[in-house]
Amino acid sequence: MDLGIKGKRALVCASSKGLGRGCAEALAEAGCDLVLNARGAEALEETAAEIQAAHGVDVTTVAADVATEGGRAQLLAAAGQVDILVNNAGGPPPGMWSDWDRDDFIAALDANMLAPIALMKALMPAMMARGWGRVVNITSVSVKSPIPQLGLSNAARTGLTGYVAGTARQVAPEGVIINNLLPGIHATDRAVSLDAGVAKAQGIDMPAARAQREATIPARRYGTPQEFGAMCAFLCSQHAGFIVGQNILLDGGATNATL
Repeated sequence: MDLGIKGKRALVCASSKGLGRGCAEALAEAGCDLVLNARGAEALEETAAEIQAAHGVDVTTVAADVATEGGRAQLLAAAGQVDILVNNAGGPPPGMWSDWDRDDFIAALDANMLAPIALMKALMPAMMARGWGRVVNITSVSVKSPIPQLGLSNAARTGLTGYVAGTARQVAPEGVIINNLLPGIHATDRAVSLDAGVAKAQGIDMPAARAQREATIPARRYGTPQEFGAMCAFLCSQHAGFIVGQNILLDGGATNATL
């Protein structure tokens, strides 16, 4: 399918690896020029070179922490005119409800709620003026089904979801479409970290820990960054203009809900 976005310029946050990279690769395959962002410069440059070689698109890299005002300013200055924004950031650390204080919540909100809001506010006015734009926020299944040990993420990402629910309806008349992607477990570094924690706690090896988690997923496997990226690219396409303010699960059926 031709997604109709060849030549568009897409900014993808946290895109040196994992789900962000999956989104960047899918957008590049669709013909988008890219602005890639991550905190680590080395992995970012490697990813940029590989995507550029594979797809022949223009790729700009910005190593910066978008959770900070200075990092966002650096990113926006380099990005220029952007047609597509993919917001993404790693989740805050796990723990128990009694572990977290105000500073922990502020850090989670900065990374997983306030930073994507700031980027939307900075980039959407120009999209609205041009009459076309796409925003995809990568959140989590936790906004549909809270994960007890991820209370910081539950709170921050749900706050972003509420903001998007109202904002998406306000900007859609101007051709700017915002949606959220809610990943379940995918084969990324995050999954490795979670499986390592289970393996250590239960005294089992990593394959056993993974098999144990896969057994809880109706699809009986982890998702891949490539299939996640394909859904992101579709939501950024010309064909997604009637999908407004939605929260789309990609979790292999793990969230047991009717709606």
